[in-house]
This record gives sequence, structure tokens and C-alpha cells, in this order.
Amino acid sequence: MQLMRHGAVGAEQPAVRDSQGRTFDARPVTADYDGPFLEADGTERLRAALDAGELPEIDISGRRLGSPIARPTAVVCIGMNYAAHAAESGSAPPPYPVVFLKHPGCVIGPNDDVIMPVGSAKTDWEVELAVVIKKTPRYLSDPAQAADYIAGYALANDLSERAFQLETSGGQWSKGKCAETFNPLGPVLRPAAEVDPDDLRLRTWINGELRQDSTTADMIFSVADILVHLSRHMLLMPGDVVSTGTPQGVALSGRYPYLKVGDVMAMEIEELGRQEQRIVDRALPAA
Repeated sequence: MQLMRHGAVGAEQPAVRDSQGRTFDARPVTADYDGPFLEADGTERLRAALDAGELPEIDISGRRLGSPIARPTAVVCIGMNYAAHAAESGSAPPPYPVVFLKHPGCVIGPNDDVIMPVGSAKTDWEVELAVVIKKTPRYLSDPAQAADYIAGYALANDLSERAFQLETSGGQWSKGKCAETFNPLGPVLRPAAEVDPDDLRLRTWINGELRQDSTTADMIFSVADILVHLSRHMLLMPGDVVSTGTPQGVALSGRYPYLKVGDVMAMEIEELGRQEQRIVDRALPAA
């Protein structure tokens, strides 16, 4: 089962796709896919309605896709969480998860344009497995507990402006992570029970050339480990997004050029679909 949202920005409607590739209107179950829906066992109720034939079939071909989750209150990210990526960044594997925040306003649809920040020379791509929270985890003690708090998984692009992140940051990463459009998410949300997060292939192409090709098996901290750690340091809310780090193959490695206006990024995670964005210039207001 795949949850998706389609339609114009700010007017997206929820839909669901079954294992045969048919798409159905989810509005008989919910007005949107948000935190309250997930916390109230929404994906289980949606599955029951789908199996019972209670949802009308629809055609959304040609429609814009939005982020599969509406209005997360937080986007929490894990840095340097793949062993090979830490090495290409010139860092030792961290002993604890490196945590930073992206502004939730960065979240856009999976195929929306990405706006190049004004003055950027080092905008970079990062394919990531995103975890969507079902209910608030508090002080978990065992990774085996984590599954109860996960609604599902999605594909994310954690874009970064490396000069803003590392050279003019003042010691924090937020300047380089929070530019407008810097978090394409989707195309779908897959319920947690349908996905094994510990061995998924992730890939990125820039202008058709393969840049990242790895699996989540290279993670230093597993999804379960991350949720245990976060539960002891912050309040995660239903519908929040946790991005779990990127594998090797980013421009920061020095092996590839940074992004420029006109470049096209394409990313895939097996079982979670494909997204594609074009880098566009910002239309500045008149002086």
C-alpha cells in the first residue's frame, strides 16, 4: 500500500495505491495524511477500507504529487550516518548520532523545482531514507520498542549548501540546510510493516549520471537506534519526519561538481519510488 497526496500546492488530496497499481481516493477515510491521522491508527483504517472496496478508484496521471505527509511540525536529520560517507567527508564515524534540524517549511513535493539559494556555489544533493513518526516516543530503552512509533517510510532529498553549512555557519548546520525547497519528500509513504529499513538500495543520478549507489546496511546507526536516541533528547510528534543520513557520493567528497541552475537530480529508494527535481534560479524582487 502506498499513500500519496496529489494536486496543487496547498490543495493536495490524499490517495492510496494498492499492490496492483490501482489508485483510490482516500477522502472517505481522511481529509489528509497528517499527524492526527497517523496517531489514530490511520494507516490501518485506510488498509481496511481499501481491502473492503470502500474507496472509489481514481486516475491521477499527470497530476502534481505533493509530499506524502502534510505539515510535519519538525524535520529531524542525522548527519554522517553512513560509514563510507563519513570517510569521504574526512570524519571518523561518530560515536553518537549527529542531529540537526531542517525547517519543516523546506518540505516540497517529490518532483517540484528546487530553488538555488542566492549566492550559493556549493549546493549538494543527499538521498535519504525518511521515517515518519506515528506517535511520540519517550525515553525508549530498547531498539525493539521503536517499531511501535513508526508510521512508515519515504524517500527524501536532504539538500545542503555546504559553504553556508560549514564555512559561514558559526558552528551550526542550519544555515546550509534550511533554504526554501531544500527537502523534497516522496512520492509515497509506505506503512512501516511493509518495509525492511535495514537493507534498502538508495541511488542518485545527476543529469543522468550515477552519483550515489549504496544500501541502508551501511548505516552506522539503524532506524531503531536513532529513535531510541532521539526519544531521550527531544519531543517527536506524530507526523514528524526523521531523515536518517546519506551514503557516499555527494559533491562534498570532491569527486563531483556542485549543483548549478538547470541540473536535474533523480533519486530512488527501492520500495519507496523515485523523485526528480530541476534546479532553478530564484526570481529576485525588483530593487
